[in-house]
Amino acid sequence: MSTLPPAEELADGLGLRLRIGGAVPLDALTLALDDLCRRADARDRQTVAVLMLGDGTSGGPWPGDVGVQDVSRWERAVRRLERLAAVTVAVASGTCGGPSLDPLLTADYRMATPDLRLVLPVNDGHFWPGMAVHRLVRHTGLAHARRLVLWGHDVTAPRALEYGLIDETVPDTGEAVRTATVWLGRASAAEVAVRRALLLEAASTLHEDALGTHLAACARELRRLRPAPDEPALPRPDALPEAAPPAPPGSSAASARTDAAGGAADADRPGSTGS
Repeated sequence: MSTLPPAEELADGLGLRLRIGGAVPLDALTLALDDLCRRADARDRQTVAVLMLGDGTSGGPWPGDVGVQDVSRWERAVRRLERLAAVTVAVASGTCGGPSLDPLLTADYRMATPDLRLVLPVNDGHFWPGMAVHRLVRHTGLAHARRLVLWGHDVTAPRALEYGLIDETVPDTGEAVRTATVWLGRASAAEVAVRRALLLEAASTLHEDALGTHLAACARELRRLRPAPDEPALPRPDALPEAAPPAPPGSSAASARTDAAGGAADADRPGSTGS
């Protein structure tokens, strides 16, 4: 059985990186995602989970010769990734087939190289009816999702940017990943989980049903801002690990520099924005 190499540690120690490429069976993909999530949850420090998608990913039939139980295990693994406490970053490049769409849509921040060609999962003219359809509607809106699901177009980098499938295009994925891990790794895992949950629920929850959850999140933020005298302050999600913060993704800051120890440094956003 073909397998994926396990997630590797990033050089700066800020996270884990999993490469998804080639014709890998669904069960191997599921095991790799589960292992990434398990290792990210087990880390005792702020973590960024980086998903490198494409550059050889097959555009063949998806999900292949599998049963519905295999599909169910895959969907559970993707959902676990979507709810991971760690910040997730997806970097898509070259040809990305069916295995790339689900992880891409779960990521907190999504980048792509200008040569991206996202081959959507269509078999014999039928779009694969997995949870990617659900996520496409939530992330891109019904109009864009309708064009993709009903007519099955491949997606180039400019169209992916237009539809909101990616946040920006980057010419240098290595530098973009380094900058993103420094910037996004500042956020508290608990705060990321709360913010992501509020965003995911907003598209399908009535105001009255969502109010309690949002008030609870507001109460937590108020405790962080003004802790009671007898309780410690909650960590600030925007607290910087060093004196000079890197520029956020999407800003127009100066170019990157590295400190004397070779650690995190001031940087431009994770690459230059494409059109």
